[in-house]
Amino acid sequence: MGMGGFWSTVLSLRTGHDESVTDVTRRCEDFVSGCGVVEGLLNVFVPHATAGVAVLETGAGSDEDVLAALRDLLPVDDRWRHRHGSFGHGRDHVLPSLVAPYATVPVVDGRIALGTWQSIVVVDTNRDNPDRSLRLSMLSQ
Repeated sequence: MGMGGFWSTVLSLRTGHDESVTDVTRRCEDFVSGCGVVEGLLNVFVPHATAGVAVLETGAGSDEDVLAALRDLLPVDDRWRHRHGSFGHGRDHVLPSLVAPYATVPVVDGRIALGTWQSIVVVDTNRDNPDRSLRLSMLSQ
């Protein structure tokens, strides 16, 4: 068994002024590759009160399905007690209770061990903040 280690970096991410599902899989793969780790755990974290990280299929409509489901669960209206920002912004602060601000995935044989159709995405419904940070942390054994 080799000597373990910990690597971490913060990346900038532009999600825009619209609700979005942003695929960050390639950036995660590049980070893992740069660490030179054979086996370990990758943690992906958005340090924001209004965004989340998910593992899901992209490109087949699931991106829009997630946003549509969130609109159904968290409508953009005046029911929210948290009222600063644009109309309905309080819902964005509830988002991380449904889509956690982190995901941890295994790294096996130097690669992120995602399923065939899985991608790592940042889910962002906050139209007021187009610029995000993404912290990637790698822990090896």
